[in-house]
Amino acid sequence: MKIRLYENLRACSYTPFYLAQMENMFSDEGLDVSLILSPSTSETAQGLIDGRADVSFGGPMRVLLHHNQARLNKTTSELVCFAQVVARDPFILLGREPNDSFVFQDLLDHKLAVAVDVPTPWMTLQDDLSRANIDPNSILRYPDATMPENVDLFKDGKIDLVQLFEPFAQELKEAGAHVWHRFASRGDIAFTTFYALKSFTVNQREPCKALVRVINRALNTINHMSSVEIAKIIGPSFFPELSSNSLASIIEGYKDSKVWPTKTDLPASAFVKLKAALLSGNLIQFDIPYDEVIDENLSKAD
Repeated sequence: MKIRLYENLRACSYTPFYLAQMENMFSDEGLDVSLILSPSTSETAQGLIDGRADVSFGGPMRVLLHHNQARLNKTTSELVCFAQVVARDPFILLGREPNDSFVFQDLLDHKLAVAVDVPTPWMTLQDDLSRANIDPNSILRYPDATMPENVDLFKDGKIDLVQLFEPFAQELKEAGAHVWHRFASRGDIAFTTFYALKSFTVNQREPCKALVRVINRALNTINHMSSVEIAKIIGPSFFPELSSNSLASIIEGYKDSKVWPTKTDLPASAFVKLKAALLSGNLIQFDIPYDEVIDENLSKAD
């Protein structure tokens, strides 16, 4: 079956999808997958609704936003998530000076450049702060800028503390920045899943199950293959601007921090942790039930 698969954005945390593509795992399951890079993160979900794609991968945050807006409009959303692919937050906090004993109270003494390219990084960070009894509004922030812009500002000495994902964090590490904190230490938070229209997951159940089998195979491969080998497989096609050593270092860091799960099962606890952050940050206003957003049975590894 042909599937138009929307890639939310190009990011190293999406390595399982890239590895599956390069190792012909989709075709091994009888799937003819067209991997399409979405022009924007908001389009990734909208493209499903408008019929420009069949399945997307990205954050359940976006699906929760659609369900929240539907409730505000007194309608329903047909978007549903399945299969946890990136379990933990891949964002990293980097500073100009070392800080091997970071605690969130340290942010009170510094100005922070927040990743604003998508809402989730600040939503989860502000929730961390609240749980540490710190008012998120007390954090001094640099003017909002994109992650590439913040990388340049850091290199120019105009910011000292920045929240980034890979490969931007690696670029600054190689320029002398120090890792203060990996947000993956928060634990599983259902950071990335597949999502599609519910009608697609019902009417095309077997192809969806095949997608889940593919990603379980990719996750198993990641856990057993060296980071160097993975980098050599996906690097030339997906990250040609990165050296093989740089990409291998990124992959190893993500493996060490358990960004990728061992299987695609999507526990309610991970979903609730994400939803709680979006609620506390007022990105959503409704406590949307797990079974309204997540297809639990489809998420399970065979």
